[in-house]
Amino acid sequence: MLPQRPEARRLLAGVLLSFIGRGLTLPFLFIYLTDVRGLSDALAGIAVGWFGVVVLAGSPISGTLIDRYGARPVLIAGTTAQLAGSLALAFAATPLTVFAALTVAAAGNAPAWSGNTVLLTTLTGEQERQRVFGLQFTLLNLGVAVGGLIAGAIVDVTRPATFQLIYLLDGATFLVPLAILLTMPGVGGRIARDPSPARVTGGYRTVLRDRPFRRLVLFGLVLTTCGYAQVEVGFAAFSVRVADVSPRVVSLALAANSVTIVLAQLAVVRLLQGRSRSLALSMVGALFGLSWLVLGAGGLAGSGAPLAAALAVIGCAVVFSLGETLLQPVMPALTNALATDELRGRYNAVNSINFGISGIIGPISAGPLIGAGHGTLWIGLLLTGCLVASLLALSLRRLLTPAQDGFASAAAQPAPAG
Repeated sequence: MLPQRPEARRLLAGVLLSFIGRGLTLPFLFIYLTDVRGLSDALAGIAVGWFGVVVLAGSPISGTLIDRYGARPVLIAGTTAQLAGSLALAFAATPLTVFAALTVAAAGNAPAWSGNTVLLTTLTGEQERQRVFGLQFTLLNLGVAVGGLIAGAIVDVTRPATFQLIYLLDGATFLVPLAILLTMPGVGGRIARDPSPARVTGGYRTVLRDRPFRRLVLFGLVLTTCGYAQVEVGFAAFSVRVADVSPRVVSLALAANSVTIVLAQLAVVRLLQGRSRSLALSMVGALFGLSWLVLGAGGLAGSGAPLAAALAVIGCAVVFSLGETLLQPVMPALTNALATDELRGRYNAVNSINFGISGIIGPISAGPLIGAGHGTLWIGLLLTGCLVASLLALSLRRLLTPAQDGFASAAAQPAPAG
């Protein structure tokens, strides 16, 4: 399961350590901004949405920079900015300073996913790539689980210093991947093999003319808007405001999410080997939709049945995690099966753009809807979106070669027409 090249193994170790910091803060941003820093629910949702705006603006630029200069230097700059943003957020006591800190952190976050994916792609072969992406996600979630459990034992809304501590610790964890990148000068150089002006100038136009990839992008946009984009604001707000559970239950739910991924991911990767990627993606939409139904049941239980509400919140996170175990090995593997070497940075950056767009739509819709007492409507919209994503994934199958769809034995077969 471990990648053959030692550089790839070191990058994976950096993922584990840095995401301990992510786990420290993931469940608490909305709670920190509202209950500690005094922002309204709507303004906190807009602040998190602003993070998505900056990621959206920075992602296409980062993809171009990765193709032009290589993933490593772009990631070094981005990791440094994320470190600075986390430290600044610890001391951000006004809306202006909150937005400034989130801007710096988001600018650093923009190249993070695409840059790391490109690095791992260039350090691995096609046959091991899906397994390595699955292992990366396992380590990521192990880090999030450890960080979440630590944070759950630390934070207290009556003691702002406890929230400052977790953001300071989060910033410190970026030192680990930064050190790893700085000590690997031979890795992550320029990818582009054809540096002609025509190929560089038409980069994103070329990417978006790829019909199967356009369909994959649309699927990803709908799925992330109704999935990941709802975790920091929608899930936390619904759990605390509607299901009436404590912030500690939210932390335990996200820890359960990560633990489930750690326990199940490697088995799922083995199960996925040689099977249809488009079918796996359709199952992700179904599982995400089911998770929101479970959360909705927790809202119906509410304060009248606190144990049932807590179990529903945790159950939502567990079901959601099962969808993630299918999504995270398959999505980057399929993206890079469709990508060309000279445009690999841009192909992967488009997935980050999706996260940026959904990161705007998710928080600015969830915060006001839940804050205004429309939690049931919010659940219904998410369920509908997840079902649409499943249908988009199923429609993708006819646009892929068997090899692109995950059937490695059919790699030599011609592409379908159209």
